[in-house]
Amino acid sequence: MSVPIPLRRDFSAARLRGLAKKTKDGPQARRLLTLAAIDDGAARSEAAKIGGVGVQIIRDWVLRFNAQGPDGLLDSKPPGQPSKLNDGQRQAIAQMIESGPIPAVHGVVRWRLIDLAQWIFEEFRITIAKQTLSRELRAMGYRKLSARPRHHAQAAGAIETFKKTSPRVWRQSRARRRSRAAR
Repeated sequence: MSVPIPLRRDFSAARLRGLAKKTKDGPQARRLLTLAAIDDGAARSEAAKIGGVGVQIIRDWVLRFNAQGPDGLLDSKPPGQPSKLNDGQRQAIAQMIESGPIPAVHGVVRWRLIDLAQWIFEEFRITIAKQTLSRELRAMGYRKLSARPRHHAQAAGAIETFKKTSPRVWRQSRARRRSRAAR
Protein backbone atom coordinates (compact mmCIF):
# COMPACT_ATOMS: atom_id res chain seq x y z
CA MET A 1 0.00 0.00 0.00
CA SER A 2 1.36 3.42 -0.93
CA VAL A 3 1.88 6.34 1.42
CA PRO A 4 -0.90 8.96 1.16
CA ILE A 5 0.03 12.38 -0.17
CA PRO A 6 0.27 14.79 2.76
CA LEU A 7 -1.81 17.97 2.90
CA ARG A 8 -0.04 21.31 2.79
CA ARG A 9 0.69 22.66 6.27
CA ASP A 10 -0.35 26.31 5.87
CA PHE A 11 -4.05 25.48 6.41
CA SER A 12 -5.22 23.96 9.70
CA ALA A 13 -8.39 21.89 10.07
CA ALA A 14 -10.10 24.79 11.88
CA ARG A 15 -9.18 27.18 9.07
CA LEU A 16 -10.47 24.72 6.45
CA ARG A 17 -13.78 24.45 8.33
CA GLY A 18 -13.96 28.25 8.53
CA LEU A 19 -13.42 28.51 4.77
CA ALA A 20 -16.11 25.86 4.21
CA LYS A 21 -18.51 27.88 6.34
CA LYS A 22 -17.85 31.10 4.39
CA THR A 23 -17.98 29.72 0.86
CA LYS A 24 -21.12 29.98 -1.27
CA ASP A 25 -20.11 26.96 -3.37
CA GLY A 26 -21.55 23.73 -1.94
CA PRO A 27 -19.16 21.26 -3.61
CA GLN A 28 -16.15 23.33 -2.49
CA ALA A 29 -17.46 23.34 1.10
CA ARG A 30 -17.86 19.54 1.00
CA ARG A 31 -14.31 19.15 -0.28
CA LEU A 32 -12.91 21.52 2.35
CA LEU A 33 -14.70 19.61 5.14
CA THR A 34 -13.34 16.33 3.80
CA LEU A 35 -9.80 17.72 3.80
CA ALA A 36 -10.36 19.10 7.30
CA ALA A 37 -11.21 15.56 8.45
CA ILE A 38 -7.98 14.30 6.87
CA ASP A 39 -6.04 17.07 8.65
CA ASP A 40 -7.63 15.99 11.95
CA GLY A 41 -6.19 12.51 11.41
CA ALA A 42 -9.06 10.62 9.80
CA ALA A 43 -8.18 7.84 7.38
CA ARG A 44 -8.60 8.54 3.68
CA SER A 45 -11.34 5.91 3.46
CA GLU A 46 -13.27 7.66 6.26
CA ALA A 47 -12.78 11.01 4.54
CA ALA A 48 -14.06 9.45 1.33
CA LYS A 49 -17.25 8.45 3.14
CA ILE A 50 -17.61 11.99 4.50
CA GLY A 51 -17.19 13.45 1.03
CA GLY A 52 -19.36 10.80 -0.60
CA VAL A 53 -16.65 9.87 -3.09
CA GLY A 54 -13.93 7.28 -3.64
CA VAL A 55 -10.38 7.31 -2.33
CA GLN A 56 -8.96 8.19 -5.77
CA ILE A 57 -11.06 11.36 -5.90
CA ILE A 58 -9.81 12.27 -2.42
CA ARG A 59 -6.27 11.97 -3.80
CA ASP A 60 -7.20 14.26 -6.70
CA TRP A 61 -8.67 16.82 -4.26
CA VAL A 62 -5.48 16.73 -2.17
CA LEU A 63 -3.34 17.31 -5.26
CA ARG A 64 -5.53 20.22 -6.39
CA PHE A 65 -5.57 21.70 -2.89
CA ASN A 66 -1.81 21.39 -2.50
CA ALA A 67 -1.20 23.04 -5.87
CA GLN A 68 -3.81 25.85 -5.83
CA GLY A 69 -5.12 26.12 -2.26
CA PRO A 70 -8.86 26.37 -1.55
CA ASP A 71 -9.54 27.85 -5.01
CA GLY A 72 -8.31 24.59 -6.54
CA LEU A 73 -11.35 22.86 -5.05
CA LEU A 74 -13.79 24.98 -7.07
CA ASP A 75 -15.41 23.36 -10.09
CA SER A 76 -13.99 24.95 -13.20
CA LYS A 77 -15.50 24.94 -16.63
CA PRO A 78 -13.49 22.76 -19.01
CA PRO A 79 -11.85 24.80 -21.78
CA GLY A 80 -13.41 22.85 -24.65
CA GLN A 81 -12.04 22.68 -28.15
CA PRO A 82 -10.24 25.68 -29.59
CA SER A 83 -11.98 27.64 -32.33
CA LYS A 84 -11.57 26.37 -35.88
CA LEU A 85 -11.37 29.93 -37.23
CA ASN A 86 -8.58 32.42 -36.61
CA ASP A 87 -8.95 36.20 -36.62
CA GLY A 88 -7.97 36.61 -40.27
CA GLN A 89 -10.57 34.09 -41.34
CA ARG A 90 -13.20 35.81 -39.19
CA GLN A 91 -12.40 39.12 -40.90
CA ALA A 92 -12.74 37.51 -44.33
CA ILE A 93 -16.11 36.04 -43.32
CA ALA A 94 -17.27 39.45 -42.04
CA GLN A 95 -16.27 41.08 -45.34
CA MET A 96 -18.09 38.39 -47.28
CA ILE A 97 -21.24 38.85 -45.18
CA GLU A 98 -21.13 42.63 -45.49
CA SER A 99 -20.61 42.60 -49.25
CA GLY A 100 -23.25 39.92 -49.77
CA PRO A 101 -23.18 37.03 -52.20
CA ILE A 102 -22.84 37.43 -55.93
CA PRO A 103 -25.59 35.23 -57.40
CA ALA A 104 -23.65 34.33 -60.53
CA VAL A 105 -20.54 33.36 -58.55
CA HIS A 106 -21.89 31.97 -55.29
CA GLY A 107 -25.18 30.60 -56.60
CA VAL A 108 -27.28 32.21 -53.84
CA VAL A 109 -29.08 35.52 -53.46
CA ARG A 110 -28.62 35.72 -49.68
CA TRP A 111 -26.28 34.03 -47.23
CA ARG A 112 -27.56 31.11 -45.22
CA LEU A 113 -25.43 29.31 -42.66
CA ILE A 114 -25.04 26.29 -44.94
CA ASP A 115 -23.93 28.55 -47.82
CA LEU A 116 -21.38 30.30 -45.62
CA ALA A 117 -20.10 26.93 -44.38
CA GLN A 118 -19.66 25.85 -47.99
CA TRP A 119 -17.83 29.09 -48.81
CA ILE A 120 -15.55 28.63 -45.78
CA PHE A 121 -14.72 25.11 -46.94
CA GLU A 122 -13.95 26.28 -50.48
CA GLU A 123 -11.91 29.24 -49.27
CA PHE A 124 -10.03 27.84 -46.25
CA ARG A 125 -10.58 24.05 -46.48
CA ILE A 126 -12.15 24.04 -43.01
CA THR A 127 -15.23 21.92 -42.37
CA ILE A 128 -17.51 23.71 -39.93
CA ALA A 129 -20.98 22.73 -38.73
CA LYS A 130 -23.94 25.10 -39.05
CA GLN A 131 -24.33 25.26 -35.26
CA THR A 132 -20.67 26.10 -34.78
CA LEU A 133 -20.78 28.73 -37.50
CA SER A 134 -23.90 30.22 -35.94
CA ARG A 135 -22.11 30.47 -32.59
CA GLU A 136 -19.07 32.08 -34.23
CA LEU A 137 -21.22 34.63 -36.10
CA ARG A 138 -23.12 35.43 -32.90
CA ALA A 139 -19.80 36.07 -31.14
CA MET A 140 -18.83 38.39 -34.01
CA GLY A 141 -22.00 40.43 -33.44
CA TYR A 142 -24.18 39.07 -36.24
CA ARG A 143 -27.75 37.92 -35.68
CA LYS A 144 -30.03 35.71 -37.69
CA LEU A 145 -31.84 38.46 -39.51
CA SER A 146 -33.34 37.66 -42.82
CA ALA A 147 -33.96 40.50 -45.22
CA ARG A 148 -36.89 40.23 -47.56
CA PRO A 149 -35.59 38.52 -50.68
CA ARG A 150 -35.50 40.67 -53.79
CA HIS A 151 -35.44 39.35 -57.30
CA HIS A 152 -32.31 40.36 -59.20
CA ALA A 153 -34.34 41.67 -62.17
CA GLN A 154 -36.81 43.66 -60.11
CA ALA A 155 -37.41 47.24 -61.21
CA ALA A 156 -36.48 49.91 -58.67
CA GLY A 157 -39.95 51.51 -58.36
CA ALA A 158 -42.05 48.34 -58.76
CA ILE A 159 -42.64 47.89 -55.05
CA GLU A 160 -43.87 51.45 -54.57
CA THR A 161 -46.28 51.10 -57.50
CA PHE A 162 -48.06 48.07 -56.06
CA LYS A 163 -47.85 49.00 -52.37
CA LYS A 164 -51.24 49.32 -50.70
CA THR A 165 -51.76 52.72 -49.18
CA SER A 166 -54.32 54.09 -46.78
CA PRO A 167 -56.50 57.07 -47.66
CA ARG A 168 -54.72 60.35 -46.95
CA VAL A 169 -57.47 61.78 -44.73
CA TRP A 170 -59.29 59.70 -42.20
CA ARG A 171 -63.03 60.14 -42.56
CA GLN A 172 -65.83 58.88 -40.41
CA SER A 173 -68.41 56.71 -42.02
CA ARG A 174 -71.76 58.25 -42.90
CA ALA A 175 -73.55 56.20 -40.27
CA ARG A 176 -71.26 57.52 -37.50
CA ARG A 177 -71.70 61.10 -38.71
CA ARG A 178 -75.50 60.75 -38.64
CA SER A 179 -75.49 59.22 -35.15
CA ARG A 180 -73.33 62.08 -33.81
CA ALA A 181 -75.53 64.71 -35.47
CA ALA A 182 -78.64 63.18 -33.89
CA ARG A 183 -77.28 63.55 -30.36
